[in-house]
Amino acid sequence: MPSFDVVSEVDMQEVRNAVDQAAREIATRFDFKGTDSSIALKDQTIELHTESEARLQALTQVLEEKMVKRKVSLKALGYGNVEEAAKGTVRQTVTLQVGINDEKARAVGKFVKGLGLKGVSHQVQGDHLRVSGKKRDDLQAAIAAMREHDFGIPLQFTNFRD
Repeated sequence: MPSFDVVSEVDMQEVRNAVDQAAREIATRFDFKGTDSSIALKDQTIELHTESEARLQALTQVLEEKMVKRKVSLKALGYGNVEEAAKGTVRQTVTLQVGINDEKARAVGKFVKGLGLKGVSHQVQGDHLRVSGKKRDDLQAAIAAMREHDFGIPLQFTNFRD
């Protein structure tokens, strides 16, 4: 029985490269001189630190540009609240959303079921979703429909088996 997996992953090496490039750019850009701005990657989070909210917005823009160049989906970035830090500076934590949580898995499953494709079913397996069906064409139609729909997370389709 043909099947495939729906996963939500990010390439951590590309994220690391994007953060390094962004840090290098803010170190050399004129508008960041003397602002003590920084970008740091810690496990599944990115720490942004600068002097004001306007600078923080510019810092976020630099980070997003580098992520897009590295083909990392911006849907994988979850922005936290802007916090006050020492000496009048501000800090923001950006979390990398990896895996499909239960709520999103239910939404994707409901969407697949709502397509009305005969013989297509889904199972939640931890942080991914397995979709199986009788016909390969039905599964390809399901993939095409899921690519068109926005679930708020980046989706990849792996492990297609005939």
